[in-house]
Amino acid sequence: MEKMIVAIDGPAGAGKSSVTRLLAERLGFQFLDTGAMYRAVTLAAIHQGVDLHDEPALQTIATEIEIVFDGEEVFIDGKNSTAAIREPEVTRSVASVANAPSIRSYLVDLQRRIAAQGNFVCEGRDQGTVAFPDSFCKIFLTASPRARAQRRVEQLSLSGKPVEFEAVIRDQEMRDQQDSTREVGRLMKAEDAIELLTDDLTLVEVVSELESIVRQRMEH
Repeated sequence: MEKMIVAIDGPAGAGKSSVTRLLAERLGFQFLDTGAMYRAVTLAAIHQGVDLHDEPALQTIATEIEIVFDGEEVFIDGKNSTAAIREPEVTRSVASVANAPSIRSYLVDLQRRIAAQGNFVCEGRDQGTVAFPDSFCKIFLTASPRARAQRRVEQLSLSGKPVEFEAVIRDQEMRDQQDSTREVGRLMKAEDAIELLTDDLTLVEVVSELESIVRQRMEH
């Protein structure tokens, strides 16, 4: 039986990670947070003091570290790095890693090999356009800039790292500019993707809407 891939893309702060985890559970699919892979390489590079523009050095790190997903937790070389990969320093630096063509190529290939093992909901920036262009269901999840920034502020506050709203907005604008203009893995909506604006929807409502979209696609 052909494996089914639900590809969910969208800008930072659109709520993709939380939503896609729950969606995967409802569908009985596995979940793949592809953004966490780039963050893992970034965190490892920072810890090793590697220049984030040194692509050969970054490629060495990407191929040598072990990234393991266990439910909602992310482990790098056996160490729980779930919180560490979401630190502001990693968030500000990850674009340099994601922009490196060799890193992107390696991690996209890894994503495809992982997803070949079963039915997956894959979340990221280029899932429907680059990683899985033939996926049977593509969704572009988005929200207004202020709504996305507010969610990020709340997320950091809950993890004990309060941050100013305006600082988050500035970082977000920089990330949006980088994500939408980079040469590889550019953030863009696939032509056949369904766009869902989440501003006025609760988490449960978003998941329910996405589940309805996917199940309708599964019937055709």
